[in-house]
Amino acid sequence: MSALAISNVVLWVVVASLLVVVLALMRQLGVLHERIAPVGALMLNRGLAVGDKAPVLDVPDLNGATMRIGESRADGKSLLLLFVSPTCPVCKSLLPIVKSSGRDERGWLDIVLASDGELEEQRAFARSHNLDAASYVLSAPLGVTYQVSRLPFAALIDEAGILRARGLVNSREHLESLFEAKRLGVASLQQYFSDAPAHK
Repeated sequence: MSALAISNVVLWVVVASLLVVVLALMRQLGVLHERIAPVGALMLNRGLAVGDKAPVLDVPDLNGATMRIGESRADGKSLLLLFVSPTCPVCKSLLPIVKSSGRDERGWLDIVLASDGELEEQRAFARSHNLDAASYVLSAPLGVTYQVSRLPFAALIDEAGILRARGLVNSREHLESLFEAKRLGVASLQQYFSDAPAHK
């Protein structure tokens, strides 16, 4: 009987010790979660600077109509310019997220996809992914102007024609970080968190 009692006591001591360890780990995870900043779109050191006036370019959409990119807008909406390619697998995986964001943010944001290359290839790509041809422009000079070297690349231009955020995007978090950067009035979330003491 005494052996059974001793084993029960030892068992309860082990369970209590494990409980203390689990609680300590949970606390440590909470501390780590607070210290790790969300990862935003990857800013490149080259290209237009956030805060500059966006260049105004007239570019053709897939229907052949001309769209003006970069000008100030009377409707008060911002413009997300997303550079994609039919040969970019990440771009293809991002398209459902872009469509969802377009619906969720339609009150303040228009999204335009941009690419270059053969018109028929781009039209086939747009058809296969149910993209609006009127919101898909085809212009090599546009990519050169924004110095797009890797895809998918996004530039957020506000209603006044000012470049508010830009960077490589390959997830919903990256895309939404551009919206959050505009809302916070910073070039990127990385900048915001590196300057965090100044914002407090």
